[in-house]
Amino acid sequence: SCATRTLLFNKASFKPIVTLPAALNKIQSASIQTSTVRSDIDSAAKYIGAGAATVGVAGAGAGIGTVFGSLVIGYARNPGLKQQLFSYAILGFALSEAMGLFCLMMAFMLLFAF
Repeated sequence: SCATRTLLFNKASFKPIVTLPAALNKIQSASIQTSTVRSDIDSAAKYIGAGAATVGVAGAGAGIGTVFGSLVIGYARNPGLKQQLFSYAILGFALSEAMGLFCLMMAFMLLFAF
C-alpha cells in the first residue's frame, strides 16, 4: 500500500518482511536545516571582520606617538621653528586620528549595520 514502505523483501515471494510507515521514513530522510548554521557563520564572520578592522586603531596610536616623538626631536634640534613644527604635528595627529576613527567606524558598521 502507499502508506507503507518496504525495507526487506523475501526472495521467494517478494513480499515485504518489515514495513515502515511513510511518515517515519520521511523523518529519517529529512535534510539537515542549515539556517542556524549559516547564521552562526555570518555572526562569526562579523566578529572576525570587526576584530580585523580594529587593528587600524592600534596603527593610529602608533602613528600619533611617532608624530609627537618627532615633534620633540624637532624642538630639540631647532627651537626657532617651534610654531611651524607644532602646526605640522597637529596636522599629522589629525590625519592619524582620522584613520583610526575610520577603522573604528568600519568595525561598528560590521557589527551593527550588517
